[in-house]
Amino acid sequence: MFTRYTVALAALLLVGAAPVSKAADKPTDPQIAHIAYTAGVLDIEAAKQAIKKSKSKEVVDFAKDMERDHEAVNKQALDLVKKLKVKPEDNATSQALTKAAKEERAKLAKLKGAAFDKAYIENEVAYHKQVNGALETLLIPSASNAELKSLLETGLKIFQGHEQHAEHVAGMLK
Repeated sequence: MFTRYTVALAALLLVGAAPVSKAADKPTDPQIAHIAYTAGVLDIEAAKQAIKKSKSKEVVDFAKDMERDHEAVNKQALDLVKKLKVKPEDNATSQALTKAAKEERAKLAKLKGAAFDKAYIENEVAYHKQVNGALETLLIPSASNAELKSLLETGLKIFQGHEQHAEHVAGMLK
């Protein structure tokens, strides 16, 4: 199920970086930092919603893993930008992701029980597929700072595990 959240991510990150950067073909490191951090924050917010709403142990455990892992990666990202004295730059991609995530959380807030669990997990599968694709095809190749690129590559490995975990939980809910 492709929600507005993942469709926005796909359209803005996978199709091209034009919304991210006016003059360049790829996002700058400050824009990449902001996009990556924003994507993490949004998944943390989704996880918190699932922890509060779900009665399924599998879904709650998955959401707790998402909250913990994304908070850890975002802490590393903040530490890195402070070290590099880089100010993350808000951009159209981050803004679109935030808007789409708010809409998705509102949609999920109306669901209960198994319907919520299914919609949340399906969104997590789709979201991680899109984030991983964006990291592989746009964000990592566009990063010019070696430390930022390394952090994104580490994040990709973690988020590939998240995608597999979400697919496993989705299979359990059927």
